[in-house]
Amino acid sequence: MAEQGDANMGDVDAALQRLAKALGSLEVSVERRVHADRNLNVLQADLQRLGEDRSLLANDLDKAEARAGRLEGANKDVSRRLVSAMETIRSVLDAHEG
Repeated sequence: MAEQGDANMGDVDAALQRLAKALGSLEVSVERRVHADRNLNVLQADLQRLGEDRSLLANDLDKAEARAGRLEGANKDVSRRLVSAMETIRSVLDAHEG
């Protein structure tokens, strides 16, 4: 009977070793998952910040394009006025030379 008791103790020890190994694997898996979740949270926060930055940049771009359009219109108006002034000066000079 002592042999059967020793065999049972061996089985129990082997089962305890397998359980310890399984628990160790589970702990490693849990640590990996916690680390992955932390990384995911950081990435989500970065993505949210990038989205906010994109919105601000899009708004700034819209304002800059509107300003560029106004400046282009003012530039064309000034150019027309300069051409008109030059033509007036030429006609005055031509009238006085002749």
